[in-house]
Amino acid sequence: MNPDSTYWMKYAIGLAQETPPPGRRVGAALVSEHGRLICSAFEGEVHGASWFRILRRRVQELGVSSAHSVYLTINTLSAAGSFELAELLKEVRIDRVYIGLPDPALTSYLGGDPATERGHALRFPDDLQREILEQNRDLYAASGQSIECNPHYSTHRISEAVSTGLRSMGFELSRGDVNANRGRFALASLICQRYEIEHEAADRAVGDALSGAFDAKYGTYDYAYDARAANVRWADDFMSVYRRSSAKPLSAVSVLNVGVGAGQEAAALFSDCPRITFADIAESGLANISGRIPHSRTVVSSAEDLSALPNDSFDLYVSLRTYNSSFFDTSAAAREAHRVLKPGAVIIVSVANGFLYTQRGCVVPGLIIPGTEFVDLYRGMETANLIGAELECAGFKDVRMLPTSTEIYLSAVTV
Repeated sequence: MNPDSTYWMKYAIGLAQETPPPGRRVGAALVSEHGRLICSAFEGEVHGASWFRILRRRVQELGVSSAHSVYLTINTLSAAGSFELAELLKEVRIDRVYIGLPDPALTSYLGGDPATERGHALRFPDDLQREILEQNRDLYAASGQSIECNPHYSTHRISEAVSTGLRSMGFELSRGDVNANRGRFALASLICQRYEIEHEAADRAVGDALSGAFDAKYGTYDYAYDARAANVRWADDFMSVYRRSSAKPLSAVSVLNVGVGAGQEAAALFSDCPRITFADIAESGLANISGRIPHSRTVVSSAEDLSALPNDSFDLYVSLRTYNSSFFDTSAAAREAHRVLKPGAVIIVSVANGFLYTQRGCVVPGLIIPGTEFVDLYRGMETANLIGAELECAGFKDVRMLPTSTEIYLSAVTV
């Protein structure tokens, strides 16, 4: 990320801190192509006026018609339900838009949202998103974006389970340490540095902790808390994605399913596939699926290292809700997927894009911000776009995206 953009993100957060309590803390900064501040505003700077009204008045007074970038901590809705940023963009041509968080009132996608409809809308990084959340903690805690609305998500956190697992092996890492090093390599490197052990031993410890964490969360996963419980057609959604990429029936192809979880999706999709292989780091999930599909082959392996499987072996690679997992290396997984697939084979991956708001029986789209108790509505689409780019870098072509009510599918073919 451009260091100048990080500076202006922090500047906008600092502005938001000036908001008089107990109001919503929002900061906005308009920056020129030369990296200079044109004007700025924060919520409550003028009594009774939103950041948008203040900034618009200053823009008009300066006669500004264009800017290089705008930095906004929260993509706020007006009292009329429209996005104030969208109103600003109608009046000022802005090349780049940086957005921290969605408005706490958002529990679904709305039309006219610059974060989802604008091609050059970029996001604040996770550490700065957490600062914005802290500034507005009470607002978000009372919103539908709080994962406390879903008992499973609020009580089963992979990062906490990984911390506990590593602690049991003698590696005392705080939750902050784990959240700041969410890649397997990064976490192993931290252990190497702090405890002066070989990287191989540290990586093995991290692998064991991850396996135990995913076993605990997904080995006996209760689908009553899953967003797909609100979408009875999720299997049809998958099949429609598959049929866009292949004319062959599933029963006629060699399938590799990476990331099995508790095995219920796999049982619903692949029970009739005579050539099916399942790979996962959690052994309990593999044991479940072996019981459901006795003729299947199972391999204890991570998506990032499928070395137990030979090159050019499969016609179809499927990984549902794994590529957005904690501590996941998308680039390595995409390269391994390309390696094990035959030329002209198909890959289908999905990104979870919603959690079940159990108190209301509805699905709130998005993904949880690491290290927090809040879901970010924009993170699912953002993650899917990043995965699509990694698939292309790994050598896949014809990358397609299909958003559904509970997840986002990506499909592609090998060259």
